[in-house]
Amino acid sequence: MKAIYDLPAPAKLNLFLHITGRRPDGYHLLQSVFMLVDWCDTLHVERRADGLLSREDLTTPLPADDLVLRAAKALQAAAGVPHGAHIGIEKRVPAQAGMGGGSSDAATCLLALNRLWGLDLPLSTLERIGLTLGADVPFFLRGRNAWVEGIGEQITPIELPAGRFAVVKPTEGLDTRQIFAASDLQRSTPAAIISGFAAHCKEEPKGPEGISPAGLFGRNDLQPVAQRLCPAVTEAIEWLGVQGFEARMTGSGSAVFAAVPFDALDAELPPTPQGWQVRVCSNLAVHPLVGWAAG
Repeated sequence: MKAIYDLPAPAKLNLFLHITGRRPDGYHLLQSVFMLVDWCDTLHVERRADGLLSREDLTTPLPADDLVLRAAKALQAAAGVPHGAHIGIEKRVPAQAGMGGGSSDAATCLLALNRLWGLDLPLSTLERIGLTLGADVPFFLRGRNAWVEGIGEQITPIELPAGRFAVVKPTEGLDTRQIFAASDLQRSTPAAIISGFAAHCKEEPKGPEGISPAGLFGRNDLQPVAQRLCPAVTEAIEWLGVQGFEARMTGSGSAVFAAVPFDALDAELPPTPQGWQVRVCSNLAVHPLVGWAAG
């Protein structure tokens, strides 16, 4: 095998995000549900015989040493392979959005190179490598919607009802480190339980027919700090509110989302301020590359 093309790297939404405490080493303890959506980057990977690693930005320019190259270098070093790779990236998922775009790209890169280089490494090995790159990478490697705890390393697969979600990314982004360093960040939310979330998802939809209730559970503890640091987050939430949708922030970025009717189309949403990105997404039951590495 010399190349693998058109590899999807889907984004995720945090249906809620609670900060339940903080470890002595400073890492925050969280609870969240990560949900895969069909807003995807695309990777194209070709094997190089000279052992070098290179990257081509086919859409948005990326930093010189982004997570994709770091993932390739980490796998190459861990496996001791003589092969290299040239990686093309069609970047569509916005940066600093809280949607895990970089982590998803890294996970897809690890899965692709594991196959392209004929390594046959198990998923557990790829996850250990992925965790050194970012806390979200193991989630994308496992490829299933999940209840996530700890610092992001405790991942329990869950099933979610089908849903449609309007996602709005303002022009401005947010720095994750700045949010978590804020003195006014809520860090003591009582722990939730999976069964409580599951029971919520089985309730009757709260709103127009076809709206999934999943996005209405809990809250995002990072949102008040984010709204203070980035007023555009509030503007995006209010913009969706005018459309009749209850919105909240996803992750630690500036993107916000709301559950919408199943028949909602992008064309039905009115214009946004210049530079904003708006997309109506469907959630995914599983990652398109699930099963690419043995369990």
